[in-house]
Amino acid sequence: MAVKIRLSRRGRKKLAMFDVVVSDARAPRDGRFIEKLGTYNPNTNPATVVLNEKQAIKWVMDGAQPTDTAKAILSYKGILYAKHLQVGVIKGALTQEQADAKFEAWKAEKEIKIQTKASTIQQSKAKSKASRLEAESKVSENRAVNIAAKNKAADDAIVASVVDAINESDEDEVANETHADVLAEAPAAEATEEVVAEAPAAEEVVAEAPAVEEVVAEAPAVEEVVAEAPAAEEVAAEAVEEVVAEAPVEEVVEEAPAAESAEEEAPAAE
Repeated sequence: MAVKIRLSRRGRKKLAMFDVVVSDARAPRDGRFIEKLGTYNPNTNPATVVLNEKQAIKWVMDGAQPTDTAKAILSYKGILYAKHLQVGVIKGALTQEQADAKFEAWKAEKEIKIQTKASTIQQSKAKSKASRLEAESKVSENRAVNIAAKNKAADDAIVASVVDAINESDEDEVANETHADVLAEAPAAEATEEVVAEAPAAEEVVAEAPAVEEVVAEAPAVEEVVAEAPAAEEVAAEAVEEVVAEAPVEEVVEEAPAAESAEEEAPAAE
């Protein structure tokens, strides 16, 4: 029967792992196998391959035919190179010790290459991560600057609105105070107008003051008249006596009413 070295799939969806197995070519892929040589995990970088090298070399030397993927895995692990050296030993081109030494040197060199590749991948990952972090930090800084600018603009707008409101309130207060002053000055202005209107009357009163002074000046004259009244009475009395002495009694009687009338006129003059 034909024997093949191939992969048998296992693992879950999108995280598949494979077993390197020796099986009959007529068996299904994930079916019955003769021997398991190792595992292959393609989910890591670089891929993880674990093989039983002695058994793999034995099956290859016995004529088992690897599939394309299995052949790449065997070449990666140096199984095909070991087969080449073993054929040289069989032909007598070199001894087993020389073949083993060459194989060990190749494995050491291959391991160095694998480690270098792994370190390079790690460094590239670290650099990419650092670059991403730097880009994210720049984006964050730019975002923070933009947010700060927007916040500053908003704060300035708020401050401006508050200042405008304060100015408007101050203007309203000034306007109210001015209006109150105007209202307070209005009665005073009306009083001033009334005073100005009464000023001509005062002038008339002042103009009439000389007449009053004239009346006051005439008052002594009245007093003089009053003072002269007794003298008039005395003169009248003397005249009556003379008339009585010279005239008959009838005339004196007739003249008596006249004397009374003169006496009545004297109080009127007072």
